[in-house]
Amino acid sequence: MDQTKVFQRRQLQACTHGDLRILDTLRWATPFGSSLRIYLGRNADTEAIKPVDAADVRLTDRLRIVGNTVITGTVAGGVRAVEFATGQGKLTLPTSMPETGLFADMNVMLALRHTETVAQVADWLRYHTDHHGLEGAVLLDRAGPGAAREGFAKDLEVVVAGIPALRRLVLVSADLPLGGADLPALGDPASAPRAKDRRFTPDPWLALLNEPILYDILKWRFLTRAGAVIALDPCDMLRMPGDGVNAFEACRQSHTGLMRVQGASVYPWRVRKGHDPQLGDHICRANPQNDAPQRWAVAPKRIVVGPCWLPNVISGASGLADEVLDYDRAVSVLYSKAEVSTLINKDVLELDNALLDRARDAFGHAPIQPPARKPAQARPVMAAPSGRTAIVTCMKNEGPFLLEWLAYHRMIGVDDFLVYTNDCDDGTDTLLDVLQDRGLVQRRDNPFRGTDQRPQQAALQAAWSDPVVQNAGWLISMDVDEFLNVHAGANRLPDLFAAIGDANMVSATWRLFGNDDVEAYEDRPIIEQFTRCAPQLIRRPHQAWGFKTLFRNQGLWEGFGVHRPRGHLGGEVNWVNGSGYPMPERLIKTGWRSSLESYGYDLVTLNHYAVRSVESFLVKRDRGRVNHVTRDQGAAYWFRMNNNDQQDLSIHRHLPELNAELDKLKADPEIAALHAQAVAAHRAKVVNLMEQDEYVALHDRLCGDKMKRLSRMHRHFGMNVFLHGPSVVPDRVFQPDLPESFFFNTAHPDS
Repeated sequence: MDQTKVFQRRQLQACTHGDLRILDTLRWATPFGSSLRIYLGRNADTEAIKPVDAADVRLTDRLRIVGNTVITGTVAGGVRAVEFATGQGKLTLPTSMPETGLFADMNVMLALRHTETVAQVADWLRYHTDHHGLEGAVLLDRAGPGAAREGFAKDLEVVVAGIPALRRLVLVSADLPLGGADLPALGDPASAPRAKDRRFTPDPWLALLNEPILYDILKWRFLTRAGAVIALDPCDMLRMPGDGVNAFEACRQSHTGLMRVQGASVYPWRVRKGHDPQLGDHICRANPQNDAPQRWAVAPKRIVVGPCWLPNVISGASGLADEVLDYDRAVSVLYSKAEVSTLINKDVLELDNALLDRARDAFGHAPIQPPARKPAQARPVMAAPSGRTAIVTCMKNEGPFLLEWLAYHRMIGVDDFLVYTNDCDDGTDTLLDVLQDRGLVQRRDNPFRGTDQRPQQAALQAAWSDPVVQNAGWLISMDVDEFLNVHAGANRLPDLFAAIGDANMVSATWRLFGNDDVEAYEDRPIIEQFTRCAPQLIRRPHQAWGFKTLFRNQGLWEGFGVHRPRGHLGGEVNWVNGSGYPMPERLIKTGWRSSLESYGYDLVTLNHYAVRSVESFLVKRDRGRVNHVTRDQGAAYWFRMNNNDQQDLSIHRHLPELNAELDKLKADPEIAALHAQAVAAHRAKVVNLMEQDEYVALHDRLCGDKMKRLSRMHRHFGMNVFLHGPSVVPDRVFQPDLPESFFFNTAHPDS
């Protein structure tokens, strides 16, 4: 190998053998003979691996490290390939010799390239050579074989030649996906996000980093003789040196030779149209701050070489890391195809002058800055215009469910209903017009056409200046599949308002109600048919604890949000949860879901019937959404929202009065006829959809035994399982030998 060449390429000795995944095989000479290390993928069965010739190869240990296995041993001199017998036949493994001389005494970055471009990697290298003394980099390229990977390597070689301070860059690749054999079917439309929102393409090369042992492979191959190594990716930037000592020197001078590297996520305000995000675009922080993954810095020759290098820690040596370096993760570089607004609520972003200075001084960049915000001016809390309670909502083809929802909320004390509709073909808008003639609701055409707004966004903006809203004392934005279930007093809104005293906001946390294994649509009250739901203490999926907020109309807010009012104008906010306890102050700025410190159901619950029957869910999917309009409602959505774990009949106390209210409404012949027309249209739509193969397949999947069982198991799954969808759940979770408290999770789909 040419040790003088700055840019070099290497390949991991990765291969598969039956169910085994071999990541790399290393051998090297020691004073006691030639050592051997074989790195196996996660969950490998290694007991059947035996040397063919014990004279050539002797195995000494099998180390289990975070799911990976490392087999150590010795090999006879001159042996370049080792042979094993397995239960699946003979296995021959070529070996690689470590090349630790490539980075001897250098300051080195150890990094994974996800989807970063050559320009982004070049900026990252220049920044760290100019300001932190970077001399070398080991870059593991997670791209699969092909023209794109070769083109990246060719262009990077040209770039590296233009960075004089960079003495060596080794680009490492593999012809085996580094994600593990248990990757979910990310190409499945039921589990993959829509193309517009997809952060990474559903490519196993870029999917799950299920092999954390890769860092240790790169250590043994290249870095045991390096002067200092910092584990950061091309989307990560060390902070500018504050005291004249750069990060690598700080690591070399640290009293243990090991430092923690802690980070925070940073964001652009906006990326220029037609341009990829740059490191220098990232000038905003979130308030409160979003942390980035913990990493590490090490002076390899100052600590024992044995501890395993993993992405977030050096195993067995973490107690030595009592000194800290800081870095910033450029989120839009990591997720280059996503709009900033899909990565974070921009309301929480604030310009950071230190980041702006770095963008200008270190990168020579002129980033787009956020507009200046006027500070909120304190103002007295005004008296509410009236004691009336009003709901603002959007509807499209909700005719079969409209009367129940209206009758129920009128019964518990709602005075006014402001309904925005669009594109109804089941008679919903006609029924609402008749109800408006009877003085029961107010209907408006949704004004979203010709704007870049989503239907719900446009409706809520228009509603803020509508007389119905301006004249109301209490306001809430909620949907026709949500029912306020009051537990205080006589179970009506006046009892809730009395229970919360002088609070001017109260948030009702969702309780997700499932389909109760009901497959066919029936024209019967939703709250009567569907009684099974999520437990009260259920933090996953994150939608489980969403809330909707009743708030006093006192001039404290700029307008409606979907889950709570937005844009605090000043004045005292006295906000309580569904048990009457104060909500965290940080939520005043932004937030839409409860947490362990803020959930509560003692005074009010928001029963959320997001799926209803299987047949009605098919119609809902065909209709589309009013807010997340680009996101499909398929099996993954059903999996998240269909929770049948427990039974709650508390809302049934209202059934006699509800049925009486419905009878009154249907006593009007025109209302009754339009309701029947909507029911017929709903049933006809089901018949139409069931003539399409896509919907037949979805129907059969949702009615299958697996989905029914999963709907009672949400408490066993981690958040990432819900992000992937049901395809990632193995059949093993249904085995009777698992303990009642078992827990299953997988890696984040974007990691």
